[in-house]
Amino acid sequence: MFQGLSWLFAEHDMWLAAALVGIVCFSAGLATMHLVRRRQRQHSLVPQAVDLMTHSEDKLRKQNLLLDTALNNMSLGLCMFDAEARLVICNRRYLEMYGLSPDVVKPGCSLLELLHHRTALGSFSADPEQYTDNLRREIALGSTNKTMVKSCDGHVVAVLNQPMPGGGWVATHEDISELARAEEELRRTRTFLDNVIEHLPIMITVKEAREQRYMLVNRAAAALFEVPRAKMLGKQAHDLFPEAEADFFVARDHEALRSRGPAVVAEHVVNTPGNGARVLITKKLPILASDGEPQYLLSLSEDITDRKRAEDRIAHMARHDTLTDLPNRSAFNVRFAAMLERAAGQDEPFALLCIDLDRFKEVNDVLGHAAGDAALREVAKRLQIAAEGAFLARLGSDEFIMMVAGGIQPATAAVLADRVQASVAEELEIAGRQLRVGLSIGVAIYPTDGTDATALLANADAALDRAKQESRGSVRFFEADMDLRLRERRALQHDLRSSIDRGELTLHYQPQARIDGGIIGFEALMRWQHPTRGRVSPGMFIPLAEESGLIVEMGEWVLREACREAASWPQPLQIAVNLSPVQFRVGDLAALVHAVLIETGLAPSRLELEITEGALIDDFSRAVSILRRLKGLGVRIAMDDFGTGYSSLSYLQSFPFDKIKIDQTFISNLERNPQSAAIVRAVIGLARGLDLPVIAEGVETKDQLAFLAHEACDQVQGYFIGRPEPIENYAEMVGRPMPRAAKTG
Repeated sequence: MFQGLSWLFAEHDMWLAAALVGIVCFSAGLATMHLVRRRQRQHSLVPQAVDLMTHSEDKLRKQNLLLDTALNNMSLGLCMFDAEARLVICNRRYLEMYGLSPDVVKPGCSLLELLHHRTALGSFSADPEQYTDNLRREIALGSTNKTMVKSCDGHVVAVLNQPMPGGGWVATHEDISELARAEEELRRTRTFLDNVIEHLPIMITVKEAREQRYMLVNRAAAALFEVPRAKMLGKQAHDLFPEAEADFFVARDHEALRSRGPAVVAEHVVNTPGNGARVLITKKLPILASDGEPQYLLSLSEDITDRKRAEDRIAHMARHDTLTDLPNRSAFNVRFAAMLERAAGQDEPFALLCIDLDRFKEVNDVLGHAAGDAALREVAKRLQIAAEGAFLARLGSDEFIMMVAGGIQPATAAVLADRVQASVAEELEIAGRQLRVGLSIGVAIYPTDGTDATALLANADAALDRAKQESRGSVRFFEADMDLRLRERRALQHDLRSSIDRGELTLHYQPQARIDGGIIGFEALMRWQHPTRGRVSPGMFIPLAEESGLIVEMGEWVLREACREAASWPQPLQIAVNLSPVQFRVGDLAALVHAVLIETGLAPSRLELEITEGALIDDFSRAVSILRRLKGLGVRIAMDDFGTGYSSLSYLQSFPFDKIKIDQTFISNLERNPQSAAIVRAVIGLARGLDLPVIAEGVETKDQLAFLAHEACDQVQGYFIGRPEPIENYAEMVGRPMPRAAKTG
């Protein structure tokens, strides 16, 4: 604790010298006065001598007063001992420092008596006899004695015993408690800072500026370089590291020293023996001396290797599809923009290929999502091989896209498209099963089919739509009429957005009957009367509405309008309303149906909701949950287009449907295709076994009705029973009076 404080004793020498001179003068004065008085008594000096002596005594008293004032106002405790170790004099500060009694500590008392007194008061803890002997021995040898003592109240005192000529010594006592505390605090702070520097996760080194020798190396730096600190201290970079790296370090050091200010060394690689290549960021700071010249060089280095790897992984994930590890849509957009810029600058054509897996949703549904993912990964691998340097990305689901530059276009694109299709010609082995997948491809060429991203993508997509519509598994290049139809499609979709507000949508109702002809209800079918195009086919605007999401708003309008209409019929007939798969994915369908039933007052048992298996494919669990809530309202649920999908039978196991609706494609082929007849017969038999009513749609002839009656089909719907018409045309069936025009007609 007291180390570093010894320098303080030197500060007291001047004080001691002054005090010693004063004390000597004081003693000399006393001796002179004593001698004069004795001679006066012995020789009876003349009056002039008496006056002189009196004057000298006055002067001596004044000097003694000044000396006494000086001694007792010193900040140090001071005492003088003669050669016999007896106290000659001490000041008031000395008594106060240790709480000593002036009755004990007074001229003539021995050092030993004084120390026993201090021991009794608790201000001296050593052995008085031993201390006295040791001190007198040192004084006799002319040695200055310096010690530190701690009083019982915690004060720290610096004691200096200085020999005097002719024997004896002068002792000064200084209370250095505050200084000791400051030094202890400094020591603790230094220890704390040393620990902080030692345990910081960044590398810290300090070099002396002249020769760049290491003076400080913390634990992190030693661990990175894998060199013991003892070996690094005092060494230069070329003593420790390979030449190339040492040259790099020295060059950066010189740059920082020349700049005389902070210098940042951007990301740089350091090769380590055991940790491989590490990426560091280093900041160098010259520490200047009082003359402005660099004295030290501080280097702070952060190992960002792991962070860089994490950033690289995150960047890779941001630009790549997690399932196939192909570039994703974001990466494609960047690459596409660069390709367009380069093509425009070099007048170089390139091809854009939009690729879609045929019937992938069916594969997903039959084998499950895990198998579907495995199929996508396998297809992605094959496409990468077929690409042969062309850029390939996955845009989502089963959509892929390729870009190929160079060569003669469109011939180069055609060769690539053939190679891509050939890559999936062999069956995929997924989950122990052999699967055959096909690819439909749409191709657009820059610059003939477009010179900007929007046009090229739209035209490639239009070509893909044509490929899927005309012949799945085929390749189609963009043609001008495709663009025309695409623009017409977009215009139609734009008009569809405002069709409800403009009152262009209406409902037609098609009767549903028992096999004996009795009407049991109607199916509500949406119709669109365009102001300039006339009547637009549902087969055209319904898919547009589903693609754009408008089907949600339109479906709500149909549900509310159909329920309101049915609630007004005198006859309590059923009303059937179709639901789109999109309605199962957006909003709260069950809450909507419940609200409409309350609003219109329609009995839930009169409402029949028709769904296709498309509503179940995307998210089966969610769809079944919604259907159970709907059935809990009391409405009926019918499976529409039964037999056209791949999983209809499995859906019958998963949910208790109230009715099966045979798709009209089977009914229309009853008279020409024995297979259709067999399917219809099998569906009716299956439904009978499940105790489910069956309704056949698309009945247009008497023979079709007769076949269904023979097979004991429960219900029918079709032109033979009644066409979709405004409800006014079926007023009598719903219990209303016939309109006057209909009666007279």
